[in-house]
Amino acid sequence: MTPRSRTWLSFGEAFDLPLVIDLRTAARALGLCPATAYKLIHQGGFPCRFLRLGWQYRIPTADLLRALGIEERPVYLTDLQAGADLEERRRRTEQFETEGYA
Repeated sequence: MTPRSRTWLSFGEAFDLPLVIDLRTAARALGLCPATAYKLIHQGGFPCRFLRLGWQYRIPTADLLRALGIEERPVYLTDLQAGADLEERRRRTEQFETEGYA
């Protein structure tokens, strides 16, 4: 793999990011060289909010996605099924408790 082949994040990778990412990952998502990202931070021109933690910079993923023009995350079928399963377990527990079995 050449250094240029992994410059940008794929759409799927962007949605799998944790809540907060490092500046290098954010630069990659924006298609910037890390040195340019640091320069923009120091000049006040970085396109999204950032947190400075000691000597490190962290970027909230939601702000990064917003800067990229992505306002909402996609909903996956497995997430919907997990939510439905959780609600069913909650309903059964509630029913069990109200029927006097507990």
